Amino acid sequence: MGNSYSRVTTPGQRESNLKVAGANHTLRSDGGEPQGVLEENVFHSMLTLERRRAERSHKPFVLMLLDANLEDGTAKEILMEAVDIVVLSKRETDLIGWYKDGGILGIIFAEVSMAGESPITETLRAKVETLFVKHMGRERASNIAISVHIFPETSDKNGSGWVADSKLYPDLKRKSSRKRLPLVIKRAIDIVGSGTLLLALSPFLGMIMALIKLTSKGPVIYKQDRLGQYGARFKCLKFRTMYTNNDPKIHQEYVQQFIAGKDGLDKSEGASDKPVYKLVKDPRVTFMGGFLRKTSLDELPQFWNVLRGDMSLVGPRPPVPYEFEVYDIWHRRRVLEVKPGVTGLWQVSGRSRTRFDEMVRLDLRYSRTWSIWLDLKILIATPKAVFNGDGAC
Repeated sequence: MGNSYSRVTTPGQRESNLKVAGANHTLRSDGGEPQGVLEENVFHSMLTLERRRAERSHKPFVLMLLDANLEDGTAKEILMEAVDIVVLSKRETDLIGWYKDGGILGIIFAEVSMAGESPITETLRAKVETLFVKHMGRERASNIAISVHIFPETSDKNGSGWVADSKLYPDLKRKSSRKRLPLVIKRAIDIVGSGTLLLALSPFLGMIMALIKLTSKGPVIYKQDRLGQYGARFKCLKFRTMYTNNDPKIHQEYVQQFIAGKDGLDKSEGASDKPVYKLVKDPRVTFMGGFLRKTSLDELPQFWNVLRGDMSLVGPRPPVPYEFEVYDIWHRRRVLEVKPGVTGLWQVSGRSRTRFDEMVRLDLRYSRTWSIWLDLKILIATPKAVFNGDGAC
């Protein structure tokens, strides 16, 4: 097993991390706690660090979880026995720790190779299962449920697209637990705010619907697939701003160029020299649609998404699936850490006249520094940004 998959990180680099964590890969000798097994909080931190490395190196890693979910108190005993077996056969650069103290062991197989006829996840699972049966016996080994998770995730097998594997992000769950009360307050603000705005703006919304219906054929409300938190898909509502039966390839190609930093700028006289997130002079947009987009009024129906819980008033904008498909690995974090929003930090900081990487960094900064006070400041700044129309198109 030690030579069955490739590694790139040097032993010195990995060992220095283990020393910081206080780990020492030696076997237990007295039947007590297994030495060299990272504590739960340390293991979660190392898992987060491994994700960051994989984002930069584009080299995947595998997280294997050993779950002995037994009610008679023997789960930890069996897992401690499993540690001795795994330690003897793993690479020096791999990490072992408590994913859930006393109940689930985690093993991080760092920087694995994806080459080969069989998926690396199945290869690792088969090798570990064989070792357990050999050293523990089939009956005792059967008490350990093995699950294998690879980062970065790919589209799921049923073809519905990318969905985040929650097992790879225990740190985000801990973060949500620590901010449980602020999150409850945030949700309360979302419900009260979106409900009040929908009720107060109902005559205005009705007028917009009538104008759309009178000026072009087709439905008034446009429903578009978007990715919410952890990649969950939902129908994002907007006032229709385009002619029906249009070709989406125009926008798909533009989005791909924009994310790659090749944002086809409008070079006409007086045009800004900054990139524009939305496609300029889109031939698919109706006259009424151009006005709605310029003023961001096309997004008012999204208050219904907020009321339903698909979105929040404040958060990163939810991407369309074909946009997400061309994301770099680190870009994906913008759909993981917080729920998407109607407005956000990058909208009030520069709206759509911001390069894509800068937009993502602003979204990530928001997720790191999020607070109720920050949300309130963004909400207060949003009307001014919409009124100025800086970058909206």
